[in-house]
Parts: sequence; structure tokens; C-alpha cells
Amino acid sequence: MSRFGFYSDKAAAISFESHLSGLEEQTKALLLDLRNFVKSLGSNVIEEIRPHRIVYAKSLTFRTFLDIQPRNDCLIISVSKGRTAPTTNYTAKSALESEEIKHQIAEAYDTIK
Repeated sequence: MSRFGFYSDKAAAISFESHLSGLEEQTKALLLDLRNFVKSLGSNVIEEIRPHRIVYAKSLTFRTFLDIQPRNDCLIISVSKGRTAPTTNYTAKSALESEEIKHQIAEAYDTIK
């Protein structure tokens, strides 16, 4: 227990695979495909697994450009092209919708400094 009364157990970190459980097969495939795509954008892509979503950032300055919230039958995708730029939200239920969003993700990655 920490001095603030909270437990800090790094071993209990959330895994990417925990987000796959309970998803429909098509949604799992979409999430895995998007993950591979985002990681292929550059060696400085950082993936942070959070309880209800997965956040991607560029470099150690943690400039986030992508937030994915897995749902049972779809992915809620938020793309940010900068700190002051508004976030654009998408819903992907199919591979076609996912492919259309990939262009926006790549553009956001390139825009984030």
C-alpha cells in the first residue's frame, strides 16, 4: 500500500487482450487491424491500454492522436490532429469504414509534433 492508502501493483496492468474478450469476431478483427496499422506508422508510436479504451500517442511527449473505445459490435474512434484542434469521432462497424478512417489517423499522426 502506498502512503496515500492506495494499492499500486504494476503487475496488475491491463493487457490489450483484455479488450478483445467479449467483442464480436468482426470487431476483434477491426481492432487488431487498426492496432497493426497504427503501430506501422512509426517507431515512436506509444500504445497505452486503459480500462475502457486504448490510446495512441507519438513519442515520449505523449502527444495523443488516437483513442479507440471497443464496444461489443463496433469501435468508437476519436482522432485528434492537435491540442487545439477539435477531436473527430467515428464509429467503425466494418472493414470498409475502418479503411476510410485510416487516412484520417495517418494524417493526425503526421500532424502531431
